[in-house]
Amino acid sequence: MNITVVGSGYVGLVTGTCFAEMGNRVTCIDIDKGKIDKLKEGVIPIFEPGLDAMVLKNVENKSLHFSTKLKDGLDNSEVVFIAVGTPMGEDGAADLQYVLSVAAEIGHTMTRPLIVVDKSTVPVGTGDKVRRKIDEVLKKRGASIDFHVVSNPEFLKEGAAINDFMKPDRIVIGADNELAFQVMRDLYAPFTHNHDRMIEMDIRSAEMTKYVANAMLATKISFMNEVANICELVDADVNQVRIGIGSDSRIGYSFIYPGSGYGGSCFPKDVKALQKIAEDEGYQAKLISSVEAVNDRQKLVIADKVIKRFGEDLSGMTFALWGLAFKPGTDDMREAPSIYVAKELIRRGAKIKAYDPKAMEEASDFYLKDETDISYHDSKYETLGNAHAMILLTEWKEFRSPDFEELKLKLVNPVIFDGRNQYSHLRLEEKGFEYYQIGKKSAAKGM
Repeated sequence: MNITVVGSGYVGLVTGTCFAEMGNRVTCIDIDKGKIDKLKEGVIPIFEPGLDAMVLKNVENKSLHFSTKLKDGLDNSEVVFIAVGTPMGEDGAADLQYVLSVAAEIGHTMTRPLIVVDKSTVPVGTGDKVRRKIDEVLKKRGASIDFHVVSNPEFLKEGAAINDFMKPDRIVIGADNELAFQVMRDLYAPFTHNHDRMIEMDIRSAEMTKYVANAMLATKISFMNEVANICELVDADVNQVRIGIGSDSRIGYSFIYPGSGYGGSCFPKDVKALQKIAEDEGYQAKLISSVEAVNDRQKLVIADKVIKRFGEDLSGMTFALWGLAFKPGTDDMREAPSIYVAKELIRRGAKIKAYDPKAMEEASDFYLKDETDISYHDSKYETLGNAHAMILLTEWKEFRSPDFEELKLKLVNPVIFDGRNQYSHLRLEEKGFEYYQIGKKSAAKGM
C-alpha cells in the first residue's frame, strides 16, 4: 500500500518506518527542510533503540522516502496519516493549529480518494473538525473527491516504540463506515497475523481512548506515590506494600512503582488536556486534577529530602546527579523530575555534576541551558569526586549495580538519594551508607 505520513517527529517517523518495514511504500513529509535533509542523509533526529537501523534499511530498499512537499506523497497514496504535534496551550487544551493546517493542505493537494488518519493525540471531536476543514477546501477548489476520516491513536512507549508498533497490544480504529475500517484492517494485517488485536469503534470513542489510557496510567503512578508518602509518615515500607497489592490480579504490578513522578511528552500533556475536555463540558474532573497535583509535588520529594538532610542553604555543596531523562531508553527530558530537582538545589546554592547516557545534550542545550552551576560528565563515576551525595533520578540499566565501594571512596559523605527505589533491596545502611528512598524512612536519620 502507498502511504503518506505528515510529520516526521517521534510518532510520524516511527509510524512511517514500521509501515515501510512491512513492505509498504511510505513517504514521510515535514516542513522542516533541515530535518528532511538529515533524514535523507541517514541522520535520525531522535533517540529510539532500533529506529536508526530500520530507517537506513528501508531508505536503501526504496520503501521509505522523505520530502517537504505533500504532493510528493499524496499523488500516489491511498492513506495519509496526520502525525504532527499538538502542543499544550496556556489553558491546558491541545493546540490543533498544526493538525488543521495539514487538513487544509490535504484538501488543497489531494487528487484521488483518500483515507485521512488522525495519528496525533487529539481532543474528542477533532475528526469532525478535520473532515469539515477538508470539505471546506475541496468546495473552494470546486472539486468532488471522496475521503474518509479515521482516528488511530498511537500507544508507543519511548524506548520501546519499535516493538510496540510491530507487536501491538491493541490497534484502536475509530471510523464511521465499512470502507474505512476495511482499508485499516488491510493496512494493519501484517501486524495482527498471529492474533487479532484490532479494536473498532466510533471516531469520538477512539479519540477519547488515548486520553483515558494515559490518564489511567498516570493515576496509578500518582496513587502509588501518594501511598509512598503516607508510608513514610507511619513507618511502613512502600516496597513491601507494592508487592502485597500487586499480587492481586485486579491490580497487578505495572505502574505501581513509587518514584519521583512521571514526565515525558504524553502523561503531563494528556492529563491536562483531559481536564480541559471535562471543563469545557462544565464538569470538574476532581480525580484527574488530583493526579496532576500529586505529580507536581512528587517531583520535588527528593530535593526536599536533600534539604532536610543538608539544610536550607546548600552553598558550597556539590551533588552527583545520575539520570536526566524522564525515563530510561530515551533522551526526552520534557517534564523530567531532574529539571525540578536540579533547579531547586542550584537555587539554594548547590552545584550539580550530572551524567546521563543519552540526555546530556538535551539538558545543556535546552532544559538546563541557563543553569551555570551544573556540569556534565562522561561517566557516572566522574560525577562523584567532591560530591556530598549521589542522587539517582532515572533508572538506566547501567545504574542498577554500581560499584558501591567506589561510591563510598569518592563521595565526601556516603549518602545516596534514590528517586526510583533502585537500591531498596540492597540494605545499603548495612554497608555504611545513608540511604534515602521514596516511601520508607531512612534508618540513618529517620527521614
